[in-house]
Amino acid sequence: MSTLGFGVVGTGSLGFHHARILRDVGGVEMVGFHDSRSERRAEVATELGIRPHETLDSLLDAADALVVAVPTTAHEEVALAALERGIHLLIEKPMAPSVESADRILAAGAASGAVIQIGHVERFNQAIRAAEPYLDRPLFIESHRMAPFTPRGTDVAVVLDLMIHDVDLVQGLVGQPIADIAASGLPVLTPNIDIANARVDFTNGAVANLTASRVSLERMRKLRIFQPSGYLSLDLAAGTGEFLRLKRELPALSPAGGGMPSLPEGGLDALIERVPLQGDGAEPLRKELESFRDAVLGLQPPVVSGEQGRAALAVTVTIEDRIHRHVADTRTA
Repeated sequence: MSTLGFGVVGTGSLGFHHARILRDVGGVEMVGFHDSRSERRAEVATELGIRPHETLDSLLDAADALVVAVPTTAHEEVALAALERGIHLLIEKPMAPSVESADRILAAGAASGAVIQIGHVERFNQAIRAAEPYLDRPLFIESHRMAPFTPRGTDVAVVLDLMIHDVDLVQGLVGQPIADIAASGLPVLTPNIDIANARVDFTNGAVANLTASRVSLERMRKLRIFQPSGYLSLDLAAGTGEFLRLKRELPALSPAGGGMPSLPEGGLDALIERVPLQGDGAEPLRKELESFRDAVLGLQPPVVSGEQGRAALAVTVTIEDRIHRHVADTRTA
């Protein structure tokens, strides 16, 4: 395996961890990072022991591949500068501030031949990976992604900040085109939408009900998946879950006195098999970076391609538009 020169642009809360992990990812040489804040460059260089680059151009001169973890509004500027040099990109979600911006990034990527992967890290969540062997035509999906308020990410609506994770997940799980979207929400502590709910209908009849909030009293990241073979309950925060399915070769439920069917002795536990889902303990961000390395080396396609990142962005933009219409309608009613 040849060694790749990797760099990170933007070392805020997430970019810092990208830089931390890249120091010891196999097949990768961490060539440094750039942050526009001189005091942050000094902090990260001291704490992680990696080279700070005073300018983006300096880092681009040294890198074969780049993690883009700057604020979303700056994604396009950084991405285009890197793609002009043929540098491979892992762009944090959301891919861009608009679909038009994402399209310009994709066009530049196609012209350069560089790999573009989007940082939808929940694809690498331990619970998601543990559930994969049991997934079989999900028909109803319910997600709750709740967080206490912090100033981080409030430059965009909660749909782009948090719900986009679940939009990407459900699109991958169902694997069918979207037929309709309905959504509601409202601003609470910021000028942008802080709590949102969306119903996404797919052409095969599957439905996803998504809720995201950044004004909750507690954190929650849960996903529930109902399918013909059973029910998956996933705790994405803990990286664990459970698959519940009917036991095989069950006798038919017998009516009691001609009324409702009676449960067998032992109740529901006699009917249902509970399969615990436990991840392998690997850090999702590390798995994501390793997959990006492998995509750059041509060993596999990107787990979340630029086109998939654009698709998730397009759906979240539509959800946000539906919410704004809903808010306007309620104010004029």
